[in-house]
Amino acid sequence: MQLQNSTKDQLRAFVARIERLEEEKAALAADLREVYAEAKGNGFDVKALRAVVRIRKQDENKRKEEEAVLVTYLHALGMAEAEAAITAQAKLILGRESSRRSSDRPAPRGSEPAARARHRRCARRAR
Repeated sequence: MQLQNSTKDQLRAFVARIERLEEEKAALAADLREVYAEAKGNGFDVKALRAVVRIRKQDENKRKEEEAVLVTYLHALGMAEAEAAITAQAKLILGRESSRRSSDRPAPRGSEPAARARHRRCARRAR
């Protein structure tokens, strides 16, 4: 199978761009490792930092829904102490962030009632 010169040039350009982006991605990954190492050196828990970053990326409604499911499961397993601790931590960690994000964009309509219905179904199954 023979490719025309213009097709070959286009293919080379794509490969070159992909290789450049892969190099940039590797450099960014190295930078992230350095930042996490620095945070660890200053006494911060890296696992918790990664969780905070992951949580802050999430949509507020999706995060609340996942948190509610987790609390429902903990409650169903008789882990009320863990439920209270997680809820308190979430409010401390995410309370300030959620108020900032909610002003940035409007909440989608109709998502909370659907989430509540799912949580009720999960709670019934757990009994």
